[in-house]
Parts: sequence; structure tokens; C-alpha cells
Amino acid sequence: MTEQEWLNCTNPKPMLEYLRDKTSDRKLRLFAVFCEREYLRFRPDMSEGIGSQYAATTERYVDGEATFEEWEGVRQFVHGAFHHTDPYYHARYGVDSAVCCCYTDDSVREVQIAAEHAVLAAVVRDIFGNPFRPVAADPAWLTSNITALVTGIYADRAFDRMPILADALQDAGCDNADILTHCRSEAQHVRGCWVVDLLLGKE
Repeated sequence: MTEQEWLNCTNPKPMLEYLRDKTSDRKLRLFAVFCEREYLRFRPDMSEGIGSQYAATTERYVDGEATFEEWEGVRQFVHGAFHHTDPYYHARYGVDSAVCCCYTDDSVREVQIAAEHAVLAAVVRDIFGNPFRPVAADPAWLTSNITALVTGIYADRAFDRMPILADALQDAGCDNADILTHCRSEAQHVRGCWVVDLLLGKE
């Protein structure tokens, strides 16, 4: 995969294949969490049940707030003992899970699947950034104001504050176009967003 293909890709599966062995387990699982929530969005009858608990427990697990045993107990209840636990396959299975309920009319099935794939591909870019152009955080940017702001964004999923974060970063001397553009973009931001993770020191 080339950089241009990454930027234009509308199918998350080749993107995940490219990332295999190049990224953290945490980010792969957070992508899988987004997919789980997409599945629940199409299945509102399950949105308050064990599926939602599984997504929340996975988030807690990747941040060290839940044990493997706690996560595994919920995972087995939802998916069974033989479902893949490997982070890469967890993410790949998440794509299929999200897509399987996205279409309601067989006559436009392919169109709806393509649309959902495009959503998921955009989320891959939000979580993993551009792997062809990695960015490092300048410690000078990490003022107490920015640290408090980005911590709140992550904890509260307050991604509507991303443009405010861009302004604060610029005030702190950040002139990285990739970071500032991403913060100000109208693209969907999710838990694991590469800019938020970068500033929090999360991998």
C-alpha cells in the first residue's frame, strides 16, 4: 500500500492488513470497539445489553482499568470461546460485525456496505493517522492547559473540543499541519484518535 492509497482507501480491511505488526494492540482493539458500537447502532434492541458492556469493558481493559480475566469473561459471553482474541483478528472481525447489520434493503445492499466500509476506513485514519508520515509531539506543546484539555477530551469523548485543542496547540507553538488540520477537520473522531493519543503519550 502506498501513502496515496492509504489516504484514498474506502475499505478498512487492506488498511488493517497494512498495519499488521506495525501498530499497538490497544489501537486495534479500540477500532474493534468502534465497530462493536456501529453494530449496536444498527441493532438498537441490543444497545443497552451485553454488547454495550463488552465495548465498555474492552476500553477499560486496553487502558489498564480492567483485568484480562474480566474482559475475557465478557468476551466469551458475547462471542463464545472460539472467537479470535488476537488484536488484529479482533479488528478484522469487527469490520464484518459492523457491516453485517448495516443494510436493511437487499436491493441496495452493496451500496450500504460500501458506505459503511467508507465510514470504517475514515475511522482507521482517525485512530492510526498516516503511518507513512509519523508525527512526534514537541514537549513544549504540552502546557498545563493543553494537557487538561486533551485529558478531558479523552475521558469525556468530548471530540467537539478538537478545534479548541487546535487553537491551544497553535498558541503553544505547534505549526504541524497534519495535527492542526486533523483537529479542525469535520471527520469523526473516536476514542484512540491519533492526535489525542499522541499528546497523552498513549500508543
